[in-house]
Parts: sequence; structure tokens; C-alpha cells
Amino acid sequence: MVEKRIFVFGLAVVLALGTLGFNWVESVLPTADAHGVQAQLQSRFIRIEDETFNRQSLQTGETLTLQGTLVSLVERDLRGWLSIFTESTNAGNRWEMLARDPPGNVFDIPGNSVVDYSLSAKALEAGVYHVHTQLNIAQVGPGLGPGQTVVVEGDPILKDIPYTNIAYQSIMIGVGYVITFATRPWQVI
Repeated sequence: MVEKRIFVFGLAVVLALGTLGFNWVESVLPTADAHGVQAQLQSRFIRIEDETFNRQSLQTGETLTLQGTLVSLVERDLRGWLSIFTESTNAGNRWEMLARDPPGNVFDIPGNSVVDYSLSAKALEAGVYHVHTQLNIAQVGPGLGPGQTVVVEGDPILKDIPYTNIAYQSIMIGVGYVITFATRPWQVI
């Protein structure tokens, strides 16, 4: 009888903790925030330097341009991809990439070199954004530039959804499923 009560009590404690989760940890332990702390990517492989922004505030539809230099700290050539990373208090984070220099989605970064870059994006939704240059290196991972706060005001710009692309991708996925199931040998369970 005592074992049953201990079991029921233990089950009740587990259910209570599962319901509450670990939300109480935030109230017990202090939190720490930091700005400008760089990921290891910049210090070990490529460093993002001299990141500048053409504007600190703009209207929706206007262009934000980020410029800077990528300094390779390794001897071997790397492949990279540049983009804009934004954090915002709203759920939007909507930007339309307009131009990348070096051009293209993926580009080569020669070893021990300095590469100038420029990124341009159009703001599509109002908000207060913290904007960074984001550099993704193949087989290494992402890294962020120091960043800056950018304020966007104005009415949201809605873009048409390319339904033809969605239909094309759906058809291709369907064809893939048909081929997969048509060529799979039937198994008896």
C-alpha cells in the first residue's frame, strides 16, 4: 500500500513538472545578453570587417545596402554565400534581396585574400530590425557581422505568390512519389 502511494505521488510530481516545464528556471537564474559577440567563424576562417549601412531608417519599398570586406584567415579557397540576417520584434522580417556583389548565390573566396562585398535589399514590412551581414561557408557554417539597428516605417508591400512555381514543384514531387512506389518491390508484412 505504501509503495502504491509513493508511485502515485511520484507520478503526480512528474505530471506537475511536465505541465510547468522549466519556465521557473528563468526566474531563478539570471540571463545574459550580448551585442557584437562574434561567432567563431570570423575568428577562425573568415572575418567580416568594416560593415557599413547606407541608412538607419527607411520607408517600405526603399533599399538598404550593406557593404564591407571579407578577410580570409586560411590558406585554402572556400565557397561562401552572403545574405542579410535580421532580427525583429515583429513576426515579419520581410526583405527582398535585390543585388549581391560578388554576384550569384555561391562564390569562391580565395585563401588569404580580402573580398569586398555589397548587399542590397528592399524593405517590405515596417518594424525595428537588427540587421547583420550573414556569411555561410560551405562545410563550416554561418557567421554574422557586427550589425546595426534599422527602423522601417510605412505600409507593408505584398508580393504575389508564384502559384505556377508551387504547381510545378507539386507535380515534380508527385512524379517522384510515383516513381518511388512504382519501382519499390512489394513487401509482404
